[in-house]
Amino acid sequence: MGGMGELGIGIGWRSEIDLTVERLPGVDFVEVVAENLHRDHLPESVRILRGRGVPVLPHAVSLSLGGADPVDPARVGHLAEVAAMLDAPMVSDHVCFVRAGGLDSGHLMPVPRTREALEVLVDNVKTAQAGLGVPLALENIAALLRWPDAELTEAQFLTELTERTDCLLLLDVANMWANARNLGEDPVALLDGLPLERLAYVHVAGGVVRDGVYHDTHAHPVPPEVLELLGELCRRASPPGVLLERDDRYPADAELAAELAAIRAVVAG
Repeated sequence: MGGMGELGIGIGWRSEIDLTVERLPGVDFVEVVAENLHRDHLPESVRILRGRGVPVLPHAVSLSLGGADPVDPARVGHLAEVAAMLDAPMVSDHVCFVRAGGLDSGHLMPVPRTREALEVLVDNVKTAQAGLGVPLALENIAALLRWPDAELTEAQFLTELTERTDCLLLLDVANMWANARNLGEDPVALLDGLPLERLAYVHVAGGVVRDGVYHDTHAHPVPPEVLELLGELCRRASPPGVLLERDDRYPADAELAAELAAIRAVVAG
Protein backbone atom coordinates (compact mmCIF):
# COMPACT_ATOMS: atom_id res chain seq x y z
CA MET A 1 0.00 0.00 0.00
CA GLY A 2 3.00 2.29 -0.09
CA GLY A 3 2.60 2.80 3.65
CA MET A 4 0.57 5.98 3.16
CA GLY A 5 -2.73 4.84 4.62
CA GLU A 6 -6.14 5.11 2.99
CA LEU A 7 -7.05 8.29 1.12
CA GLY A 8 -10.30 7.10 -0.48
CA ILE A 9 -11.93 8.88 -3.45
CA GLY A 10 -10.96 12.44 -4.27
CA ILE A 11 -11.16 15.29 -6.74
CA GLY A 12 -8.76 17.96 -7.92
CA TRP A 13 -9.55 21.23 -6.13
CA ARG A 14 -9.71 24.17 -8.52
CA SER A 15 -10.70 27.74 -7.64
CA GLU A 16 -13.42 27.65 -10.35
CA ILE A 17 -15.23 24.80 -8.56
CA ASP A 18 -14.31 25.54 -4.94
CA LEU A 19 -17.92 25.61 -3.71
CA THR A 20 -18.72 22.48 -5.72
CA VAL A 21 -15.85 20.58 -4.12
CA GLU A 22 -17.01 21.70 -0.65
CA ARG A 23 -20.57 20.51 -1.39
CA LEU A 24 -19.90 17.26 -3.27
CA PRO A 25 -20.74 14.08 -1.37
CA GLY A 26 -18.05 11.46 -1.00
CA VAL A 27 -14.94 13.61 -1.38
CA ASP A 28 -12.40 11.93 0.92
CA PHE A 29 -9.36 13.95 -0.20
CA VAL A 30 -8.39 16.68 -2.64
CA GLU A 31 -5.34 17.65 -4.64
CA VAL A 32 -4.21 21.22 -5.32
CA VAL A 33 -1.80 22.48 -7.98
CA ALA A 34 1.11 23.55 -5.81
CA GLU A 35 2.16 26.43 -8.06
CA ASN A 36 -1.31 27.98 -7.72
CA LEU A 37 -0.96 28.36 -3.94
CA HIS A 38 0.87 31.14 -2.15
CA ARG A 39 3.08 29.83 0.60
CA ASP A 40 1.63 32.22 3.17
CA HIS A 41 -2.06 32.28 2.25
CA LEU A 42 -4.49 29.40 1.71
CA PRO A 43 -7.75 29.98 -0.19
CA GLU A 44 -10.68 30.01 2.23
CA SER A 45 -12.21 26.95 0.55
CA VAL A 46 -9.02 24.93 1.12
CA ARG A 47 -9.02 26.05 4.77
CA ILE A 48 -12.61 24.85 5.11
CA LEU A 49 -11.72 21.43 3.70
CA ARG A 50 -8.66 21.20 5.94
CA GLY A 51 -10.85 22.12 8.91
CA ARG A 52 -13.07 19.14 8.12
CA GLY A 53 -10.03 16.88 8.19
CA VAL A 54 -9.93 16.38 4.41
CA PRO A 55 -6.33 15.66 3.33
CA VAL A 56 -5.06 18.21 0.77
CA LEU A 57 -2.16 16.99 -1.38
CA PRO A 58 0.04 19.43 -3.34
CA HIS A 59 0.62 18.36 -6.95
CA ALA A 60 3.47 20.21 -8.70
CA VAL A 61 3.83 20.74 -12.43
CA SER A 62 7.09 22.68 -12.71
CA LEU A 63 9.98 20.82 -11.03
CA SER A 64 11.09 19.48 -14.44
CA LEU A 65 12.82 16.51 -12.79
CA GLY A 66 13.55 14.82 -16.10
CA GLY A 67 15.47 17.77 -17.49
CA ALA A 68 19.22 18.18 -17.77
CA ASP A 69 19.06 21.60 -16.08
CA PRO A 70 19.69 21.53 -12.31
CA VAL A 71 16.61 21.33 -10.10
CA ASP A 72 15.49 24.82 -9.08
CA PRO A 73 15.79 25.00 -5.26
CA ALA A 74 13.20 27.80 -5.13
CA ARG A 75 10.58 25.54 -6.75
CA VAL A 76 11.42 22.69 -4.37
CA GLY A 77 11.28 25.13 -1.45
CA HIS A 78 7.87 26.42 -2.47
CA LEU A 79 6.52 22.87 -2.73
CA ALA A 80 7.97 22.02 0.70
CA GLU A 81 6.41 25.13 2.28
CA VAL A 82 3.01 24.45 0.72
CA ALA A 83 3.18 20.85 1.99
CA ALA A 84 4.04 22.05 5.48
CA MET A 85 1.23 24.63 5.42
CA LEU A 86 -1.26 21.92 4.41
CA ASP A 87 0.22 19.28 6.73
CA ALA A 88 0.22 17.11 3.60
CA PRO A 89 1.25 13.43 3.90
CA MET A 90 3.02 13.61 0.51
CA VAL A 91 3.65 15.75 -2.57
CA SER A 92 3.86 14.86 -6.25
CA ASP A 93 5.15 15.91 -9.65
CA HIS A 94 5.66 14.15 -13.00
CA VAL A 95 8.18 11.95 -14.77
CA CYS A 96 8.88 14.63 -17.37
CA PHE A 97 10.81 17.74 -18.21
CA VAL A 98 9.32 21.20 -18.65
CA ARG A 99 12.43 23.27 -19.26
CA ALA A 100 15.54 22.71 -21.36
CA GLY A 101 18.40 25.11 -21.97
CA GLY A 102 16.58 27.85 -20.11
CA LEU A 103 13.46 27.62 -22.29
CA ASP A 104 10.11 26.66 -20.79
CA SER A 105 8.01 24.48 -23.08
CA GLY A 106 4.78 25.10 -21.16
CA HIS A 107 4.11 21.37 -21.54
CA LEU A 108 5.02 18.18 -19.72
CA MET A 109 7.49 16.58 -22.10
CA PRO A 110 8.27 12.85 -21.97
CA VAL A 111 11.69 11.71 -20.78
CA PRO A 112 13.62 9.48 -23.22
CA ARG A 113 13.69 5.95 -21.81
CA THR A 114 17.47 5.66 -21.92
CA ARG A 115 19.98 4.82 -19.20
CA GLU A 116 21.47 8.30 -19.48
CA ALA A 117 18.11 10.03 -19.03
CA LEU A 118 17.30 7.76 -16.09
CA GLU A 119 20.56 8.71 -14.34
CA VAL A 120 19.71 12.41 -14.67
CA LEU A 121 16.16 11.82 -13.43
CA VAL A 122 17.33 9.78 -10.42
CA ASP A 123 19.83 12.49 -9.42
CA ASN A 124 17.22 15.24 -9.77
CA VAL A 125 14.62 13.29 -7.78
CA LYS A 126 17.12 12.72 -4.96
CA THR A 127 17.98 16.44 -4.95
CA ALA A 128 14.29 17.35 -4.72
CA GLN A 129 13.61 14.76 -2.02
CA ALA A 130 16.39 16.20 0.15
CA GLY A 131 14.55 19.52 0.26
CA LEU A 132 10.98 18.31 0.69
CA GLY A 133 10.62 16.66 4.09
CA VAL A 134 7.65 14.50 2.96
CA PRO A 135 7.46 11.57 0.54
CA LEU A 136 7.48 12.40 -3.18
CA ALA A 137 5.22 10.59 -5.65
CA LEU A 138 5.90 10.78 -9.39
CA GLU A 139 3.28 10.51 -12.12
CA ASN A 140 3.44 8.86 -15.55
CA ILE A 141 2.46 11.32 -18.28
CA ALA A 142 0.55 11.09 -21.55
CA ALA A 143 2.88 11.51 -24.51
CA LEU A 144 1.99 12.37 -28.09
CA LEU A 145 5.43 11.28 -29.23
CA ARG A 146 7.84 8.49 -28.44
CA TRP A 147 11.57 9.22 -28.35
CA PRO A 148 13.63 6.86 -30.54
CA ASP A 149 16.28 4.49 -29.20
CA ALA A 150 14.50 3.53 -25.99
CA GLU A 151 16.64 1.18 -23.87
CA LEU A 152 13.94 0.45 -21.27
CA THR A 153 10.22 -0.18 -21.35
CA GLU A 154 8.07 2.29 -19.42
CA ALA A 155 7.53 -0.35 -16.72
CA GLN A 156 11.28 -0.99 -16.39
CA PHE A 157 12.00 2.74 -16.35
CA LEU A 158 9.43 3.50 -13.62
CA THR A 159 10.39 0.43 -11.59
CA GLU A 160 14.07 1.32 -11.54
CA LEU A 161 13.25 4.96 -10.77
CA THR A 162 11.17 4.03 -7.71
CA GLU A 163 13.71 1.45 -6.51
CA ARG A 164 16.68 3.80 -6.77
CA THR A 165 15.01 6.87 -5.27
CA ASP A 166 12.44 5.26 -2.93
CA CYS A 167 9.82 7.58 -4.45
CA LEU A 168 6.17 6.61 -4.69
CA LEU A 169 4.17 6.10 -7.87
CA LEU A 170 1.23 8.33 -8.77
CA LEU A 171 -0.38 6.22 -11.47
CA ASP A 172 -2.52 8.05 -14.01
CA VAL A 173 -4.69 5.43 -15.73
CA ALA A 174 -6.05 8.05 -18.15
CA ASN A 175 -2.48 8.76 -19.30
CA MET A 176 -1.89 5.02 -19.66
CA TRP A 177 -5.01 4.73 -21.79
CA ALA A 178 -3.97 7.74 -23.91
CA ASN A 179 -0.57 6.18 -24.61
CA ALA A 180 -2.18 2.84 -25.36
CA ARG A 181 -4.47 4.41 -27.91
CA ASN A 182 -2.04 6.88 -29.48
CA LEU A 183 1.28 5.02 -29.31
CA GLY A 184 0.11 1.41 -29.43
CA GLU A 185 1.32 0.66 -25.90
CA ASP A 186 -0.25 -2.26 -24.01
CA PRO A 187 -1.68 -0.78 -20.79
CA VAL A 188 -2.31 -4.17 -19.17
CA ALA A 189 1.29 -5.27 -19.79
CA LEU A 190 2.40 -1.97 -18.24
CA LEU A 191 0.22 -2.64 -15.18
CA ASP A 192 1.77 -6.09 -14.84
CA GLY A 193 5.29 -4.62 -14.89
CA LEU A 194 4.79 -1.70 -12.52
CA PRO A 195 5.85 -1.65 -8.84
CA LEU A 196 2.27 -1.42 -7.59
CA GLU A 197 3.44 -1.88 -4.00
CA ARG A 198 4.74 1.71 -4.32
CA LEU A 199 1.36 3.10 -5.35
CA ALA A 200 0.63 6.45 -3.66
CA TYR A 201 -2.70 7.04 -5.37
CA VAL A 202 -4.29 7.06 -8.82
CA HIS A 203 -5.44 9.77 -11.24
CA VAL A 204 -8.52 9.38 -13.44
CA ALA A 205 -9.49 11.99 -16.04
CA GLY A 206 -11.49 12.47 -19.20
CA GLY A 207 -10.51 13.32 -22.74
CA VAL A 208 -11.70 13.36 -26.31
CA VAL A 209 -10.70 11.90 -29.68
CA ARG A 210 -9.86 14.50 -32.33
CA ASP A 211 -8.64 13.50 -35.82
CA GLY A 212 -7.93 9.98 -34.59
CA VAL A 213 -5.78 11.13 -31.66
CA TYR A 214 -6.95 10.84 -28.06
CA HIS A 215 -6.35 14.07 -26.12
CA ASP A 216 -6.19 13.82 -22.34
CA THR A 217 -7.99 17.15 -21.88
CA HIS A 218 -9.24 16.93 -18.27
CA ALA A 219 -12.24 18.80 -19.74
CA HIS A 220 -14.48 15.92 -20.82
CA PRO A 221 -16.20 12.96 -19.14
CA VAL A 222 -14.08 9.96 -18.14
CA PRO A 223 -14.31 7.39 -20.98
CA PRO A 224 -15.51 3.89 -20.06
CA GLU A 225 -12.16 2.48 -21.23
CA VAL A 226 -10.34 4.48 -18.56
CA LEU A 227 -12.68 3.11 -15.88
CA GLU A 228 -12.06 -0.41 -17.27
CA LEU A 229 -8.32 0.15 -16.90
CA LEU A 230 -8.89 1.33 -13.33
CA GLY A 231 -10.73 -1.95 -12.77
CA GLU A 232 -7.74 -3.89 -14.16
CA LEU A 233 -5.51 -2.01 -11.71
CA CYS A 234 -7.85 -2.78 -8.79
CA ARG A 235 -7.68 -6.49 -9.64
CA ARG A 236 -3.91 -6.31 -9.09
CA ALA A 237 -3.64 -3.87 -6.17
CA SER A 238 -5.72 -1.87 -3.70
CA PRO A 239 -5.04 1.77 -4.56
CA PRO A 240 -4.82 3.91 -1.38
CA GLY A 241 -6.71 6.64 -3.24
CA VAL A 242 -8.27 7.46 -6.61
CA LEU A 243 -8.67 11.09 -7.67
CA LEU A 244 -10.74 12.64 -10.47
CA GLU A 245 -8.98 15.46 -12.34
CA ARG A 246 -11.08 18.10 -14.06
CA ASP A 247 -9.45 21.32 -15.23
CA ASP A 248 -11.86 22.96 -17.63
CA ARG A 249 -15.42 23.00 -19.02
CA TYR A 250 -16.73 22.13 -15.56
CA PRO A 251 -20.06 20.27 -15.69
CA ALA A 252 -22.97 20.47 -13.26
CA ASP A 253 -22.33 19.27 -9.73
CA ALA A 254 -24.52 16.22 -10.32
CA GLU A 255 -22.34 15.14 -13.23
CA LEU A 256 -19.15 15.38 -11.16
CA ALA A 257 -20.87 13.51 -8.31
CA ALA A 258 -21.88 10.76 -10.77
CA GLU A 259 -18.28 10.44 -12.02
CA LEU A 260 -17.02 10.14 -8.43
CA ALA A 261 -19.70 7.52 -7.73
CA ALA A 262 -18.67 5.56 -10.85
CA ILE A 263 -15.03 5.61 -9.72
CA ARG A 264 -16.04 4.50 -6.21
CA ALA A 265 -18.06 1.62 -7.68
CA VAL A 266 -15.07 0.38 -9.70
CA VAL A 267 -12.78 0.57 -6.66
CA ALA A 268 -15.35 -1.23 -4.49
CA GLY A 269 -15.45 -3.96 -7.11
